[in-house]
Amino acid sequence: CGSEAQRDRVLSVEEWLRKWSAGATAFHKEHGHPLLQKHLDLLVNGRSGLRIFFPLCGKAVDMKWLADMGHSIVGVDVSEQALKEFFTEQSLPYCEEPVPGISGAKKLQSTSGNICLYCCSIYDLSSEIVGKFDGVWDRGALVAVNPCDRQCYVSLMSSLMEKNSSYLLITVLYDPSKHNGPPFYVPECEVKSLFG
Repeated sequence: CGSEAQRDRVLSVEEWLRKWSAGATAFHKEHGHPLLQKHLDLLVNGRSGLRIFFPLCGKAVDMKWLADMGHSIVGVDVSEQALKEFFTEQSLPYCEEPVPGISGAKKLQSTSGNICLYCCSIYDLSSEIVGKFDGVWDRGALVAVNPCDRQCYVSLMSSLMEKNSSYLLITVLYDPSKHNGPPFYVPECEVKSLFG
């Protein structure tokens, strides 16, 4: 399917944390993602008050944009720095508490209650902890997880989705023999085989 060149590529949590602390976050969009704005209707489909999941959310400003529309946002990222910067830069007060059942994890929740961000490995989450979602905005998550973990990631995502939920996914197409990733190369055929 064309993505064999990167099959064994692995980035550690430490490497992701270093990217945040060094400011090497070119993947962060200051003004929200134009493709989410363009295809918002595919995600919300005229519905209001949805629970929307942001896997590997970083400090995506789209979380506040959707929360301001009345949706309830849940995100997860290993970088506590990114999550705290999100609340600070969006001028949102928040509180912090441990997550029962996940050692060392933290939950950062806006005081208004409609944005809840988990600081832990995404693989530590389950529907018992975070519930299920009406929508998923996967921008920079599937293409960031280590290629060997994709199946595990997709199984987790499937387990977090309500029956009639929408999954909006962005992938990046390029020649994987010329670029190491991340973002990793996930061609359409692989998306289809992963998600069925």
